[in-house]
Amino acid sequence: MVFYIIKRLLYIALILVAMSVLIFSITQALPGNVAHVIAGQFATPDVIAAIERKLGLQDPLPLQYWRWVSGILVGNLGESLIMERPIAPILGEAIGRSAVLAAFSIVLVTVFGIGLGLLAAIRHNRPLDHGISVFTYVGISVPEFFWGIVLILLFVGYFQWLPAGGYGDLGKGLGVWLSHLILPTATLTFTLIAHVSRLTRSSMLETLASQYVKNARAKGLPERIVLVRHALRNALLPTITVLAVDVGWLFGGIVVVETVFSFPGLGRLLVFAIERRDLPLIQSSILIVSGIYCFANLIADLLYAYFNPKIRYGRAHS
Repeated sequence: MVFYIIKRLLYIALILVAMSVLIFSITQALPGNVAHVIAGQFATPDVIAAIERKLGLQDPLPLQYWRWVSGILVGNLGESLIMERPIAPILGEAIGRSAVLAAFSIVLVTVFGIGLGLLAAIRHNRPLDHGISVFTYVGISVPEFFWGIVLILLFVGYFQWLPAGGYGDLGKGLGVWLSHLILPTATLTFTLIAHVSRLTRSSMLETLASQYVKNARAKGLPERIVLVRHALRNALLPTITVLAVDVGWLFGGIVVVETVFSFPGLGRLLVFAIERRDLPLIQSSILIVSGIYCFANLIADLLYAYFNPKIRYGRAHS
């Protein structure tokens, strides 16, 4: 296992190097110029050129890439061209807020997604199973921004129970802090629960039809023991992968949700950087998201080994 982890970490390092080249190349191809954003639409060409020289935008592309990557290697993500602040603390604040949102969402998705999938499998072809299936079809089919708008209209416009967006400072009280998390968390959770519950249901049905589950029931074991120890433990293996991928998606794919609710997380920061052509901030944000995806998949593989001891990494067993 140690050898496998070391090998995967090396792979992750190579992937991030390749991603850094890809990210840098794509951002250089983006239309527009941050110098125009800084100087304004009425700036003269001389002013634009002076800003480009100051920011190093006229340097050769290999030099710009090396300057960015060499800084990352020593823990320096550079400086935001628009905000004129170091990128590391800016990203730290945004990631911290998105991490809170992701943590609440993934806990709810794990509990309710696996629970609904288990209930649907146990009540296969019964009204409860059909009801959960309809719920999951709707959750998968409808995009996140629609649920966000519906929740705003319902809980903000009609009931007036919750704020429409923003981020509540914990210093103002726990209630204020939580009230700003409820709607974006619910929007994210609704869609992801549908994915997890459908996968858990199909995997659970396949496991319940397996021979070792039939043998466990033939031995007279209580149904709860059969479901939890024999069926659910093995049925959760594909669900673990989906949950790990969802963790990466929650950091990189919540741009829409954070925009709808004006939530100042990583997704909204990335939109801000793209709108203003803040290349160092764009590059560092996307690279961080790539790293989160890589480590989320590594954690998923390690959890595979925990839930199924027969899995061995790094060498084959006959």
